[in-house]
Amino acid sequence: MHTIKVKKKLEEFFLEDLGEIDISSQTIFGKESQGEAIIIAKEDGLFAGADIIGMGYSLFQTDLQVNVKKQDGEKVKKGDIIAEIRGPVSVILSGERVILNILQRMSGIATLTNTAVHKLNSNHTRICDTRKTSPGFRMFEKYAVRCGGGFNHRFGLYDGVMIKDNHIAFAGSISNAVKKVRKQTGHMVKIEVEIETEEQLHEAIDARADVIMFDNRSPEEVARFVEITPKSIITEASGGIGFHNLADYRNTNVDYISLGMLTHSYQSLDISLNVK
Repeated sequence: MHTIKVKKKLEEFFLEDLGEIDISSQTIFGKESQGEAIIIAKEDGLFAGADIIGMGYSLFQTDLQVNVKKQDGEKVKKGDIIAEIRGPVSVILSGERVILNILQRMSGIATLTNTAVHKLNSNHTRICDTRKTSPGFRMFEKYAVRCGGGFNHRFGLYDGVMIKDNHIAFAGSISNAVKKVRKQTGHMVKIEVEIETEEQLHEAIDARADVIMFDNRSPEEVARFVEITPKSIITEASGGIGFHNLADYRNTNVDYISLGMLTHSYQSLDISLNVK
């Protein structure tokens, strides 16, 4: 994650929570009140968001001491200390909730992604995310996927072309859509086409798509479509895939399986801040 972008987002989150003043902390504790706290895991999982703790608290006070003991992608057990914090009590408490919110969500995504990677258990097929992310939180969620051993799909509408069923319907055909895109984009922009039938697959191949997604296809269909697709074209399966059938796609030889659930159906990891 880019430091400048992270700090800008953190400022936005803190301003939303703090408003003008943390009434509770600043009326109870003066500037001279110092304290120590620990951030601990309250359940097993995979941790993500190590830099958030130091960067978040640095926006309040630069001399506050933060000792992060766990790294991104590292397993944590219930009771493990993730970080130690020393400094003004009011600062520790004012930054607590926002920082914990981010850590909990990122760690939940990393944990879920890691579970998916192990569930698939493939040396070839990669697990990746989608654009089904929380508005304003995409950068953190996409990074958490990487911490969990997954890979990122495009970050937005700006860094890759994805021609979906509605694009095809409005354009009249896959060929028309790809042709129009190629005419107006440079050689660094990849074009992905979403298909459902073998007829569409052949049309996407003839149109020289860079990536072809097999949408809502069974493992048997995906395996057959992969055999038809030239090795020079990246293949992806998506839609209707979850933990209940993920392992069924292990031997399809598809290059990527994209899972929207990684960023829209995760459960936050239970992480807490306690007075030391």
